[in-house]
Amino acid sequence: MTTLDATQKTVLVHEILNQHYGIQEIYARLDPMHELIATVLSHRTTHANEVAAFRRMRERFGSWEAIRDAPVDELIDAIQTANYPEVKAPYIQQILTRIIAERGEANIDFLRDMSTEDALAWLTALPGVGPKTSTLLLLFNFRKPVLPVDTHVHRVTQRLGIIGPKVSPEKAHAILLAYLPQDALVLYNFHKHFYWHGQRVCTWSYPKCHQCVLREYCDYYAERQKR
Repeated sequence: MTTLDATQKTVLVHEILNQHYGIQEIYARLDPMHELIATVLSHRTTHANEVAAFRRMRERFGSWEAIRDAPVDELIDAIQTANYPEVKAPYIQQILTRIIAERGEANIDFLRDMSTEDALAWLTALPGVGPKTSTLLLLFNFRKPVLPVDTHVHRVTQRLGIIGPKVSPEKAHAILLAYLPQDALVLYNFHKHFYWHGQRVCTWSYPKCHQCVLREYCDYYAERQKR
């Protein structure tokens, strides 16, 4: 296996996945406010269950203000398809309360004009919003040069040996970002490609190493070959 330092390996495997999956243009699936709340709902649940919970919540309450003011048990019931609705419902109401109180409406488009550092600080100060939620929102919706690290990105980069075995997803954000150009399109494709690769090839159980275009550079694969 070719010996590379962490930066060299990161750039190389990123280029291989760019060729394998193709360069994607940055695409925001939702408006920023919708994306924020949907991402809170998405924690530890499937995309289908997140979508179902969001749709039922909006159909039941209509406006962001109505969601903010709803009895919490009714909101819990509305988002029950998302895992841990009893945790997420209070967070959603606290987020909406703070944004509407501060901005006068449920709108976070102002983040577009903030520096990346200030926007990250503002978002992570919201209840229940951590690095994953804030970086997804800022990259997808506002094209800020940040790198979301979800379970797939974390697993693949850890198996490759780019980040250490004890590095948490929260700490991986800064480590991986330091290895890559501070360019939103580059970071978007890194996130998307490693996410897809973790879903399709480098799965949690029974990874398809024989199909992996990165196996030549993978610490995990090298260790498996020794067994």
